[in-house]
Amino acid sequence: MSGNTSQWNRRSILKAGAASLVAFGPGLQLFGASASAAAKLVVQYDWLMSNGQIGDVAAVADGYFREAGLEVEFSPGGPNAATVPPVVSGAAQLGQFSESPQLYAARASGVPVKIIACGYRTGPYALTSKPEKPIRSVADLKGMRIGTQPTARFAIDAMLAKNKIDPSEVTIVNVGFDKAPLVRGDVDAIGGWITNTQALSVVGDDRIDLLLSELGLASYANVYFATDSAIESDSETLAKFIGAVAKGWGWVHANPEQAVDKLVAAYPEIDAGWEKKTIPLVLKLSFDDNTKKDGWGTFDPASIESQIALLDQIGQYPNGRPKAEDVYTTKVLELSAAERPKLGAPAS
Repeated sequence: MSGNTSQWNRRSILKAGAASLVAFGPGLQLFGASASAAAKLVVQYDWLMSNGQIGDVAAVADGYFREAGLEVEFSPGGPNAATVPPVVSGAAQLGQFSESPQLYAARASGVPVKIIACGYRTGPYALTSKPEKPIRSVADLKGMRIGTQPTARFAIDAMLAKNKIDPSEVTIVNVGFDKAPLVRGDVDAIGGWITNTQALSVVGDDRIDLLLSELGLASYANVYFATDSAIESDSETLAKFIGAVAKGWGWVHANPEQAVDKLVAAYPEIDAGWEKKTIPLVLKLSFDDNTKKDGWGTFDPASIESQIALLDQIGQYPNGRPKAEDVYTTKVLELSAAERPKLGAPAS
């Protein structure tokens, strides 16, 4: 991520070089035998490929991109990678942000990009606490010492503002991405992505994980975006991509463990054991009653408007907040509606 809405805790940082080794073809080229006649499309990701992109990888492995007439290249990001410039320059036809606030911040700074689909129904950032001093609801926040990465401080501020809690009633401690401060007792809770189960395991199986969305902070994650001009001139191609990815996620929904095997085959540095423990959570983040009604990738414009208003309230847009209608389009979702499976959260 970048700017004030930058890096919320993802999985443990992988070696960027290893992420470029893809099992489906040379380099990052991901296509089948008929690729010579396909439309070329580059996707710039915000972070290294991981469980949040398992449906994208399945779309390659199962031939959904090829069936859609696309030759797709994945361009992973990482700690020092820039997500927006390749999309704005045209080097990539679309990108994926880790969290929706990044898109809002980009638009507020004048970058002409819009959300076209959202992979996760809610941001995976959570507060993890221990049974001795648990945070199970908003009522438990006051008086707590909360460890968070400096770049995620805005999220804590927004959550406190949403719940009308004076920031002076909570002690914020700057931490890194490991969970040692919580294990040592330096903090009462620590923030991070709930899908980073391997890192969280050091806290213990009795830990309490509470998503910020459960504390009232709405957001979307794994947000696919494109420029205004690409949406205007080539929405059909973008829709083919989203439709194929949606099919990939539908396949993952039906075949979660096999999907992990395909993810690890493509990116061998990913640990299959941990991912098989994590995939039920990934699917829970990806599917709910709204996707059952409107299909994978859907989002609620009203939620986006309220997210922007809350972030504006805590001073995230010093040059003026972006207009809601400027940060999203439903055009690509509408064009891909027939391809996007309508599935709810899998049974526990």
